[in-house]
Amino acid sequence: MAEVAPIREDQSLDEIQRHWPATVHVLIAARMACVGCPVAPFHTVVDAAREYGWPVADLLAALQRAASVAGDADEGMRVTHDDPPAPAVEDT
Repeated sequence: MAEVAPIREDQSLDEIQRHWPATVHVLIAARMACVGCPVAPFHTVVDAAREYGWPVADLLAALQRAASVAGDADEGMRVTHDDPPAPAVEDT
């Protein structure tokens, strides 16, 4: 993996998506509505994890893995078997 600055749990999702575009795929694959969300500049990794029922460490690891892929940015957009599955969402 390429060396990149670590993604922190207190960073906004907007900042993360702008600095590491490959992280967008993690959010889409998890069916998180963070991409293009007007709240993304204010929601942190902790906020999103709580909102979508992910353990913070798992979401942070998946984002970091996507951001750390060397080479073409599209390479970081592949979900691996190590990525945690999206949590089940119950209809209310």
